Order: sequence, then C-alpha cells, then structure tokens
Amino acid sequence: MSAGPNAAPGSRAPRFDLPEPDAFTRPYWDAAAEGRLLIRRCAVCGRAHHYPREFCPHCWSEDVAWEEASGDATLYTWSVVHRNDLPPFGERVPYTAAVVDLAEGPRMMTELVDGASGDPHNGAGLSVGMPLRAAFRAPGDGGTPAVPVFRPLLE
Repeated sequence: MSAGPNAAPGSRAPRFDLPEPDAFTRPYWDAAAEGRLLIRRCAVCGRAHHYPREFCPHCWSEDVAWEEASGDATLYTWSVVHRNDLPPFGERVPYTAAVVDLAEGPRMMTELVDGASGDPHNGAGLSVGMPLRAAFRAPGDGGTPAVPVFRPLLE
C-alpha cells in the first residue's frame, strides 16, 4: 500500500511539506524553480492575490493572470516553532513560520531563513515591518518543487 503522493521516495512515511503541483499551478512552481515568485492579478479590479487561484478573491472575476512579483516584502508577524510532529518538520525545529506583506499587496504565509539581523530560528532581531526578500528552498528528492521562503535584508 502506497503512502500517497507526499511520501518520501523509498519511504512509506507521508511528507507534509511537499506541494502537489497540478496543471493550474504548474507555472507557479516552474517559476519558483527558476528563482521567481509569481502572483495573480485581476484585470477587473486590479488587485493582486496569493495563493494562486483561478478567480479573484476580491471581486470574483475569472479575468486573472500570472504576474512576476518583485520578491520584496515586509514582515507582518511570525512565530518560532519549537515542536512539530509532522514529518519532516520535526527535523527542522526550531524554524520561523511567518506571514509577510508582498510589495504588490498580497499577504503570504512562508518561512523565514538566514537571519541577517539576528537568528530567525529564535526570533532574535526580527521586527514587524522589517524588509525581506524572497529566496527559494531548493527542490528535494524526487523532483519536488522549489518553495518560496524569505530572508531579512541586510541593513
């Protein structure tokens, strides 16, 4: 019996950190593999959104298109995670889960890495509104996609 699409190669244990790209989200994951962050923008109301959806969550229009984001963001909030029993997060603790405001407007859930102003793994040096820049966690085994994360900008 298979553990499903999120099982680690050669393993039966499920993975809870692996996105499952589909035909609609493929451009997003392909861009991430190239180090680019995509968002969706509505041609009717002009607002951008993230996570990718086939309709605008603001006005419900289906006239939305992919757009490359600048990768600039500010820190909205964060939490240092010291315990997570879902594989493979337990091997990564502590890590910093965060919500960031993209320069283009959308708010995005992510992870902070490589603290230039301190260690994001213990929250030191982090502050609301601090500037961040998109980075990408390298793809894992089995052709898993690169995942956008953020790091504090050097001050």
